[in-house]
Amino acid sequence: MHTTTTTPTARYEAAGYTVDILVQGYPGKSVCHGSLGWSTIALLRGHGRVALIDVGSFGVRGTLIAKLADHGLSPESVTDVILTHSHYDHAINWTLFAHAQIHMGGEEMDWSLKAPWGRTPVPELYMATLADWPSFKRLSAGDAPIPNLTAHAAPGHTPGHLIFILDGAAFDIVFTGDAAKNRAELLSMAADMSLDKAESHATFERIWAAWRAKLGSVLVPGHDLPMRLGHDGTPQYLGDREGAIRAWFGENLEQTHTFRLVV
Repeated sequence: MHTTTTTPTARYEAAGYTVDILVQGYPGKSVCHGSLGWSTIALLRGHGRVALIDVGSFGVRGTLIAKLADHGLSPESVTDVILTHSHYDHAINWTLFAHAQIHMGGEEMDWSLKAPWGRTPVPELYMATLADWPSFKRLSAGDAPIPNLTAHAAPGHTPGHLIFILDGAAFDIVFTGDAAKNRAELLSMAADMSLDKAESHATFERIWAAWRAKLGSVLVPGHDLPMRLGHDGTPQYLGDREGAIRAWFGENLEQTHTFRLVV
């Protein structure tokens, strides 16, 4: 069993921002029904910005709006959407924030527009629309979409994937998206889904170097709980995992079965 702490859970103060994990990513796949696509969504507030790193898939729309409301915000409050990559489970809800600045890697967009339709997790029409959207901003490695948050190249999962590092005085926060989806990938240095395994391995090495660069730094993966490195150098979870499915196997809507997807 991995070490789990109850505090801090989903809020961090770094680089002039309050950082909240609005939606917790989940490190799993459906066995019979394709991808779950339960990905991490982070909220950053500071420097006059209200920013989201990744925005999830269709199924999380109601949850995302409710989580924003819990913080006194609405979709219209968001000033910036920062996408690690173009896959549907991280990017498709950009349309909830069409008024905001939408940031994504330029190389990622170019690849997305050329990806064969129906063969990848890219939401083709959504990316084609975003490419010409007036508030879309193409990013390159080294760019800062908001103050103190820097983009870094992280190819492998997709060719133009970016990770983002929030440069704090006491510790950094490394948002890896699907360049490192979960603890198992970080420890094994192997990607479950990658278009280039060698590129993914090199990206894992850079992620580890960035994470170790400042004592106490937090890593926020695309499909898992946030983590810090323990005294022995291994990733330790921060917070308690959430995951469950409610099913109707009875004769009315009041009869439900809840399956908790936690260990």
